[in-house]
Amino acid sequence: MTTFGRGLRTLVLATVLTIIVALALVFFYAPLDADQGFIQKIFYLHVPLAIVSLCGFVFGGLLAIGHLRTRNRAWDMRSYVAIHMALIFGVGGLITGSIWAKASWGHWWDWSDPTLTSFLIVLLLFATYQPLRFSIEDPERQARYASVFAVVAAAFVPLNFIAVRLAQQFVHPRILTLGGGNLPGSMRLTFLVSLLGMALLYATLWKYEMTAKNARIQVRRLRRSLLGDDSVRPLGRSAAPS
Repeated sequence: MTTFGRGLRTLVLATVLTIIVALALVFFYAPLDADQGFIQKIFYLHVPLAIVSLCGFVFGGLLAIGHLRTRNRAWDMRSYVAIHMALIFGVGGLITGSIWAKASWGHWWDWSDPTLTSFLIVLLLFATYQPLRFSIEDPERQARYASVFAVVAAAFVPLNFIAVRLAQQFVHPRILTLGGGNLPGSMRLTFLVSLLGMALLYATLWKYEMTAKNARIQVRRLRRSLLGDDSVRPLGRSAAPS
């Protein structure tokens, strides 16, 4: 029997504590931006959301490799939940980014910005994951095709990132580099704590949904066992996302 709820309480406490510290740093420690003022503080929400979303897509692809190698449906379930959560974070990143753009640039979107456009392309790519998955009725084929899609789409994420970095024109505000070198010390610390808090939130939600799905599978298995039908098994080779 697979137990996903182990350590969930500790993870929740760590997440809540980190987010509280991050909020305190954002509002009481990080200085106001000289050009954008208070609205720049949405950076500490928007950028971590976007980064965690992209990492979540890659994470889902790596988990899908586990399914293709082992044919164990537990890996497929993990990949499915990882991509599902990454999509939610990605939508949050788009919304907060649009709010920031409206306040800074006077319009909600800029199609000439490669960073914005590339992120939207990645998000739309993974938005087709669930329609593709649930258009296939056979559970084994569904898991196999979804895993192949997840691996290929996840490989596109770092390639897309590299392409944007190599682009000649950058319209998007370059206030963050790979090493965080463009940020003052107080802003860098605030950003890193915010990023950690967002990553912990993603991990907590992923683990919580995995626990809930596995619990539903266990309940159905026990119910059918009482009726003399043991066709529903714990999360593993024959379990399907629900």
